Amino acid sequence: MAAEPDGPDERKPQSDEAHSAFTPPHGMERLALTGGDRPGSGFVLPEAWAKGAPWQDRMRTLLRMPAGERPVPEPVQRHDDNGPAVPRVLDLTLRIGELLLAGGEGAEDVEAAMFAVSRAYGLDRCEPNVTFTLLSISHQPSLVEDPVTASRTVRRRGTDYTRLSAVFTLIDDITTANTDVTLEEAYRRLAEIRRNRHPYPGWVLTVASGVLAGSASVLVGGGFLVFVAAAFGAMLGDRLAWLCAGRGLPEFYQFVVAAMPPAAMGVALTLVGSAAQWEVRPSAVITGGLFALLPGRALVAGVQDGLTGYYITASARLLEVMYFFIAIIIGVLTVLYLGVQLDAQLNPDAAPHTAERPVVQILAAVVLSFTFAILLQQERSTVLMVSLNGGIAWVVYAAMHDTGGISPVAATAVAAGLVGLFGQLFSRYQFASALPYVTAAIGPLLPGSATYFGLLGIAQNNPDRGLASLSKAAALALAIAIGVNLGGEISRLFLTVPGAGRASSRRAAKRTRGF
Repeated sequence: MAAEPDGPDERKPQSDEAHSAFTPPHGMERLALTGGDRPGSGFVLPEAWAKGAPWQDRMRTLLRMPAGERPVPEPVQRHDDNGPAVPRVLDLTLRIGELLLAGGEGAEDVEAAMFAVSRAYGLDRCEPNVTFTLLSISHQPSLVEDPVTASRTVRRRGTDYTRLSAVFTLIDDITTANTDVTLEEAYRRLAEIRRNRHPYPGWVLTVASGVLAGSASVLVGGGFLVFVAAAFGAMLGDRLAWLCAGRGLPEFYQFVVAAMPPAAMGVALTLVGSAAQWEVRPSAVITGGLFALLPGRALVAGVQDGLTGYYITASARLLEVMYFFIAIIIGVLTVLYLGVQLDAQLNPDAAPHTAERPVVQILAAVVLSFTFAILLQQERSTVLMVSLNGGIAWVVYAAMHDTGGISPVAATAVAAGLVGLFGQLFSRYQFASALPYVTAAIGPLLPGSATYFGLLGIAQNNPDRGLASLSKAAALALAIAIGVNLGGEISRLFLTVPGAGRASSRRAAKRTRGF
C-alpha cells in the first residue's frame, strides 16, 4: 500500500459518494465567482485562476518549449516514497489520450492532456506524440538512462461528449493540488467512464436527426410540409445507416445509404407537387437532409490540427472528411439523377433561403443546434448554452449577409469566429473541453444549400454551375473551420490571468514564418 503524505500538506482521498467520474471537477465552487479577480477585459475570473492559467494553456506552453528549457515538474500527486510507477503512469496517460482522440479532440489538446497527467504524477522528460490513430509517449528518467516508450492505437472512434467531459473532469482533478487521485483511483474512474451508457437512447437520436433536418429545411425557406418530409427522410436514413452499421459495412457506405432517403423525399415531393399543382420547395427538403450528414465536427478538427502544426493528423482527418463528402455526393447524386430521368422539376435557380422570416429562422437555428447537441451525446447542462450560441451565430450571419449584403464566406467566418470565441470562454469557466460548446453551434452555418445546388447542377449535366456551387460549399466549410479556430485563439490571446505570469503566455507554433 502507498504511504499517506505527512505534514501540513496531508490530503484525504475523496470518497466514491462525494466524487464520481461524471460530477463536476473538485473545486467547482470556483464557479460561484466570489472573491475572484477581474481582468481588464471585464470578465470575472474564478478565484483559482489567480494561482495560474488553466492546465490546457500551461501544458501547451510547456509543449512548445524546447525540452531543455522546461521547468522541472512538481508532482501534484505523491503516493509513494520510491517515486512514480513509470509503466503504470504511462499506461494511464495513453488510455486518457485514447479517449480524448477517439472523442474528436485536436491533436494538440490530446498531447497537452497527456503531458499534464504525466507531469502531475512526477514524470519529467516526457514527450507525447499523437497522430490520427496512434498515440505514444516516451519518458527518459535521466540523460544516462534508456528511455521508456509506450504506445496505443485508437481502433474505434465515436461521438460522446458526455464521456469527453468526464475525461476532462478526471484530468482537472489529477492536475489539481488539493485533490488526492491515486493511480488506482484514476484507473477506477477511467473504467467507469468507459462503461458509461449514452445519455440518450437510440430512438431519441433518430428523432433528433429528423428534427435537425426539418429545422434546417425551415432555415432555408421551407414550410410545414417541407419540415415533415425532411424529418421523415432524415429519420429513415438514420435507421438505414444503423442497419448497415450492424451488418459491419464501412462508414463510407453508411453515409451513402443515409443520404439517399432525404433526396428521395425531395424528388417525390416534387413529382407529387407537380401533379397536384402544389407550390413546394424540394431543395429545402434535400438541404435539410444534408445538414444532418455534413461532417462539420471532423472538418473543424482537421483544420485545427493543420493550423497548429500537426500536418499528418490534419491530412488524415481532411481525407476522412473528403471520403464522407464523396459518399454523400454519391447517395444524393444517384437519387437526383433518377429524379431528372423522371422529369422532376428541380430548379437550380431557386433561392437557397429567404430573409422574410427572421424570427422563424432564428428559432429554427436554435432548434437545429439543440438537436445537433443531442446527436453529439452532450451533457444536458450544456445543451441550452450551445443552442443559444447557435442562434447567435445565425443572427450574426443573417445580419451581415442578408441585411448588410456582405459575402457569405466572410459572414460565415465572422459568425464561426464568435462561436469559437464564446465556446472557448464557456469551456474555460467550466474547466472543460471546448468541443461541446462549439460543434453543435456551427450547425446552422453548414453549407447544405451550396452542396445541394452543386450536386443538382452535375445531375442536370451542367458541370460548370455544379462545380462552382461545390467550390462555394468548400469555401464556406473552410471559413467555418478557420473562424472557429481563430475565435478560440483570440480568447487565449487576450484573456490573461492576473498572477499567472509566464504560465499564461504561449509560445508561437512549431515554426515561425516557415523557417
